[in-house]
Amino acid sequence: MPEDPREREEAARQVVLRQLAMGPRSRRQLERKLADREAEPELVERVLDRFEEVSLVDDAAFAEVWVRSRARGKRLSRRAISRELHDKGVDRDVAEEALAAIEPEDERQAALELVRSKMRGRPAPAADGPEGRAERDKVTRRLVGMLGRKGYGPGLAFGVVKEVLAELDEA
Repeated sequence: MPEDPREREEAARQVVLRQLAMGPRSRRQLERKLADREAEPELVERVLDRFEEVSLVDDAAFAEVWVRSRARGKRLSRRAISRELHDKGVDRDVAEEALAAIEPEDERQAALELVRSKMRGRPAPAADGPEGRAERDKVTRRLVGMLGRKGYGPGLAFGVVKEVLAELDEA
C-alpha cells in the first residue's frame, strides 16, 4: 500500500472494484483481500462501509445470488450451500434467509435429477444372484457418495437412488 493516506484509500477502492468486477463478493471476502494487501483495519472498514452505502457490497443480495446459482447450477444441497456461505463470511441469519428459497421438494428434485443424469443411458444393475447384488450395491454406493459430496443427507440420498433404480427396473 502507498504511503499517502489518500493514495492508500484509492488503492483499497481499486482492489475492491477489481474484486467486484470479477463477480459478487461478500463483505468478509473483501475484508480478507484488503487484509492480504496489508490495508489498515480502519481503512478497510471505511472503504467497505462506503461500498455498502452505495449498495455495491450487500451480503443479503450476495447470498441470494449465491444460493440461486449453486442450487440450480451445481445442484448443491442446502447444507452444502450453507457451508459455502459460512466460508465466505456471510452472517448465519442472512444465509438462512437466502436458503429459505430452497424448498425441501426442490432439493429432492435436484437430487433425483443428479442421479437420473448419472444413470442416463445405463441399464439398471441386476439385483439377482450374488454378482448382480454386488454390482447393484456398488452402483448404489457410488451414487449415494456423489450425492453426499454435494451435501445431501444419507436418508435422502439412499431414498432417491432406490427410487431411480426402481424406475430403471420398470423400464
